[in-house]
Amino acid sequence: MSWFRRKRRDEDEPPDPRTPWPDEPVPADPAAAAEEFWRRWDELLPEISAALGEGEPHRVETLLLDAVARVHPALQFSLERGHRSIYALVVSGQEDPALRPYTDAWKAAAPPDDALWEYHDSVPPVPDPEKVTVNLGEHRIALADVRVVAQVDEAEHVVDVAVHHPAMAELAEAARRAMTFLPLDAALGERLAAERLRRVETAVAEPTGTISLVELRELVRGLGGADGWHDTVGGSA
Repeated sequence: MSWFRRKRRDEDEPPDPRTPWPDEPVPADPAAAAEEFWRRWDELLPEISAALGEGEPHRVETLLLDAVARVHPALQFSLERGHRSIYALVVSGQEDPALRPYTDAWKAAAPPDDALWEYHDSVPPVPDPEKVTVNLGEHRIALADVRVVAQVDEAEHVVDVAVHHPAMAELAEAARRAMTFLPLDAALGERLAAERLRRVETAVAEPTGTISLVELRELVRGLGGADGWHDTVGGSA
């Protein structure tokens, strides 16, 4: 899964600490911004479909970056293989509460899923996270080897977790952090993970009493009050 977000102006340059970042325009009306996105989507859809069909999604990345940023400049998007449909468009606010009105409006205005496209307003879980392999630099990491220690707070209906993979000790700090959170999103989906995971830690050494990602999914979905997300998108990150 490759995520895209439009960079702020001058983001490639080292910032002058005396100069504040220029403000990106944020629409005052999420619903109007969402409707404008879907009008633009209809215009771009033939070009998007052609680019994906020819295996060249980079041809439309800039167009979609601009369209998504006009909903809100902090949103990210990804083009994926769909589970029910051929393709999936995922727009995510990374569970930032300030962005939820924009992702909610975007999803509410979305067309119905069809044979070609499905639409998601947060990262959905993959059907089987243990079939996913991710690339982090020179490392190819199978999520089947991820082990998790989970401590449940029954009163609060939340879980504290520590995530381990045998390659953790070999990873740089940024990759280690990614390898802590990516398996959780793959297993639970972004929204359920944000709602039900309280404290998340990295376990470089394998702890005792671990469970698999699939077992973690069953545990979290079984918590009282948890809605539980259905698997909606397949593929590997």
